[in-house]
Amino acid sequence: MPKRVLIVGAGPGGLAAALLLARAGLQVIILEKQPRVGGRTSCLEGNGFRFDLGPTFFLYPQVLEEIFAAVGRDLYQEVPMKRLDPQYRLVFGAGGELLCSPDVDRMEAEIARLSPTDARAFRLFLKNNRVKLEKFAPCLQMPFEGWQDLVNRRMLAVLPHLKPWRSLHAEMARYFRDPRLQLAFTFQSKYLGMSPFQCPSLFSILSFLEYEYGIWHPIGGCNALTRAMARVATEMGVELHLNEPVLEILIQNRRAVGVRTATARYDADAVVVNADFAHAMTTLIPNHLRRKWTDETIARKRFSCSTFMMYLGIEGTCEELQHHNIYIAADYRRNLEDIEQRHVLSEDPSFYVQNPCRTDPTLAPAGHSLLYVLVPVSHRHPNIQWNQERNRFRQLVLRQLERIGVRNLEPRIRFERIITPDDWEQQMNIYKGATFNLAHNLGQMLIFRPHNRFEEFDRLYLVGGGTHPGSGLPVIFESARITSRLLLEDLA
Repeated sequence: MPKRVLIVGAGPGGLAAALLLARAGLQVIILEKQPRVGGRTSCLEGNGFRFDLGPTFFLYPQVLEEIFAAVGRDLYQEVPMKRLDPQYRLVFGAGGELLCSPDVDRMEAEIARLSPTDARAFRLFLKNNRVKLEKFAPCLQMPFEGWQDLVNRRMLAVLPHLKPWRSLHAEMARYFRDPRLQLAFTFQSKYLGMSPFQCPSLFSILSFLEYEYGIWHPIGGCNALTRAMARVATEMGVELHLNEPVLEILIQNRRAVGVRTATARYDADAVVVNADFAHAMTTLIPNHLRRKWTDETIARKRFSCSTFMMYLGIEGTCEELQHHNIYIAADYRRNLEDIEQRHVLSEDPSFYVQNPCRTDPTLAPAGHSLLYVLVPVSHRHPNIQWNQERNRFRQLVLRQLERIGVRNLEPRIRFERIITPDDWEQQMNIYKGATFNLAHNLGQMLIFRPHNRFEEFDRLYLVGGGTHPGSGLPVIFESARITSRLLLEDLA
């Protein structure tokens, strides 16, 4: 009989791991508590509108393309996609805007409209980060399980390119003098739920990836990726159980031997956890069994920000908006300090709006469109009582939309759903509602992040944003490759 592997959660990391493990001949069972696949990359539907629940930016499709190729499929045939140009529109509260393009000449011209002396720095930024990614990519593709991995020859050689002592914002200030341009190439740290003033300079590769490899829109939304992965996995023989939450990971002699749900016990040769790491550890394995990642240790860790979400189905279109639109507050540093240090709600918050029907009319009924509105806010904290702030903050966000040209929106709303940090924790089982997992500061990366081959118990593995390499779809897919490789080594 083939070895059996259980995967807890049908998010993008769990589905990618299922594809790779099934290809290797293992019996794979996925247990998912929700009625649909995708986790944070699932969809939300109502009145004929279909929204991505979480990620809407799809960067660097090469990793997922290689995973599909490994199982004999073509990603672009399974999920038709369109590369966006312009990639997004940036509106600065301090004045001015950028229509960001992957076309280098056009992007230089856009930069020159804001700051002529900074335009030539764009090509230098691309050149230097091309080298940085080339040097660091192998480190993103290997597990980090001990100090020997951190101080090996490869890591020591790449350190001068990473500059771990420098923040992302300080790194970009070396290229661009205009403060608005510094923010234009550092706001991507919010993909990790972090401030560019605190985020390590390594992550300049995020904005580089956008311009070098493009921002893609999967037709049907990013949730089309996970739906296609689930379909291919089941065609390969993977068992997918929806509406079956795992209640306990079974541990014997410090080895994972299976899981228990409300209706059954499943024995296994290995268990892969694709659930939110902190929530899974504090609810699925008794605290007394954990030595390193105890409840108390997890509570002391730094967690990313959360998000206030508005999913709006509207009558008519929003021609004034691009597919992706970002407003950066006039006092961006204060806005971030409100989120990460003071844990209060800003009166001039930055926000992101997706207007996907500009590219993909399949997401809304005829004559309608949808807006996905995301406002970074603090993870759950006693300073903010969302049962009291929810409606007030909703009105503030609707007023904020006027800053990017969206006016008189409320009479056109035909569908509305709001998700607060409380909802992320209570409905989606995300620890503290921190939608981007553990923060990506230097003390919580590489060997300091929960390991892909989980260090507490044998035959227990992690995939997803809570393990190495971190958050974001490309690196989550990379975590699936690392974890699958380790698991197959252990099962010989």
